[in-house]
Amino acid sequence: MSFDAKIWLVILALGAGTYLIRWSFLGAIGSRPIPSWAARALRYTAVAVLPAIAVPLTLFPAATGGRPDPARLTAAIVTLAVGVLTRNMLAAILAGMATLFGMLALVG
Repeated sequence: MSFDAKIWLVILALGAGTYLIRWSFLGAIGSRPIPSWAARALRYTAVAVLPAIAVPLTLFPAATGGRPDPARLTAAIVTLAVGVLTRNMLAAILAGMATLFGMLALVG
């Protein structure tokens, strides 16, 4: 089997597996009501996933070879502080971006 055929076989197998996993939740039990305990738990999914994505990128950035960087740590702290104080996501993002670019210009 050639290398290209193996790649396409893997892509198709992963696609089918992903489809079956999603169908098992949406197709098989999608018409049933969700229990209240499960609905409560699902509300916290985004709150749990977003830090799981952001924290490793902040503490171990690929741009510095996985070492903590003062510019990124400062930007993360400013973003968190502005978000908590203003409850405005756009203001937090803009403040974090400005801090990151400013710190990268100062620190290098």
